[in-house]
Amino acid sequence: MKPGTRALGIAESYGGTERANSTPATHSLPTNAASGDAPRSTICGAVVRADRVVDGLAFDYWTVGGDDATDAICRVWETLDREDVRYILISGIAPAWFNLIDLHHVAAETNRPVISVSFEQSEGLEPALNEQFSGDEREWRLERYRNAPTRTPLEIDGEQVFVRAVGCDDDTAARVVHAFTPEGGRPEPLRVARMAARAARRFGGN
Repeated sequence: MKPGTRALGIAESYGGTERANSTPATHSLPTNAASGDAPRSTICGAVVRADRVVDGLAFDYWTVGGDDATDAICRVWETLDREDVRYILISGIAPAWFNLIDLHHVAAETNRPVISVSFEQSEGLEPALNEQFSGDEREWRLERYRNAPTRTPLEIDGEQVFVRAVGCDDDTAARVVHAFTPEGGRPEPLRVARMAARAARRFGGN
């Protein structure tokens, strides 16, 4: 891959007790997500070249326990307005307490291959979704999760990550993840985005 090839990485930082892409204890779950008064998680979109040059940043929010993560990613894309970006990398698929991302929608809106990268073993989200939600809140999450691409394991720099891809095949997704991970197990666009989101959250007091 050419050194100047650009990818947009999307990652979050939340200051509460939840860890991104994990299932927190029931007592720590926000129960007011539907009321408009839920906590927000800071997100960053970082444009990074394959040679590790950072080439643009944009920030936004999505709601903890909400359904607005997909729209937030599309807003970041529109804010950056970067036609030179070739790929979109997203950290996980269910950030901010199961604010599930519609990867197909992001790919359609951006006209770019979308690659979700997660970093932990998982037997799937359906048991947690069934346990933590009911009614419409459960049904839309289950439908979106079931429509997501299959998660494929990938070994990179001695570590295992898990990849879902829309708009490219698994081999292409693997090449992209390898190309943007010069060291360690986290692609550079996601590492930079997570670091910038954390700094922005702390500066903003969230």
